[in-house]
Amino acid sequence: MNVHTQKSLIAGPVGNIEIAVDLPDAVREGTGGPRGIALVAHPHPLFGGTMDNKVAQTLARTLVQLNYIVYRSNFRGVGATDGVHDNGTGEADDLLAVLAHMRAQPGYADLPLVLAGFSFGTFVLSHVAKRLRDAGQAVERMVFVGTAASRWSVADVPENTLVIHGETDDTVPIQSVYDWARPQELPVVVIPGAEHFFHRKLHILKRIVVDAWR
Repeated sequence: MNVHTQKSLIAGPVGNIEIAVDLPDAVREGTGGPRGIALVAHPHPLFGGTMDNKVAQTLARTLVQLNYIVYRSNFRGVGATDGVHDNGTGEADDLLAVLAHMRAQPGYADLPLVLAGFSFGTFVLSHVAKRLRDAGQAVERMVFVGTAASRWSVADVPENTLVIHGETDDTVPIQSVYDWARPQELPVVVIPGAEHFFHRKLHILKRIVVDAWR
């Protein structure tokens, strides 16, 4: 992601999980504390999705700019992460393991948490968030980009979730996102002319997230 990205391996349910951590400038330089911690989940691993996907990196960079300590991780079978693709179930277990690792870091236990995902990552994070809610653990906010509502059973999300979609997405048709969002009364922010991977639209995606935090 950048020269300051720290990559390492942590223990997960079926072996190693490869993670990447990015710190805000103030935290890295020791001149200030973070606003919170954030976890970013990447698109489908069987179709080339990794934690270095451009949309996932854009989400991470934006949250770092907003003063969050940001973690990304590779799903099973991607990069140095052990295991094989598990259709979202094992992937959710792994993200919960990453979250436990994050919370175990000195000073991180009580920091506000943001969950941000792209495509398949939104499906996995929706179920991670449900399990956190069922356990009485708070999530400050969620950011869903290219929500995979046409392909997976995406769980309901909190009312302050930021949902962003591309107008011309033919991987996840926007109508399926409307159908998922409508019963929850969730607004959907549409980027005109954007397809699933937001080519030439990443700057707009970043602006929408930053504006939502103002």
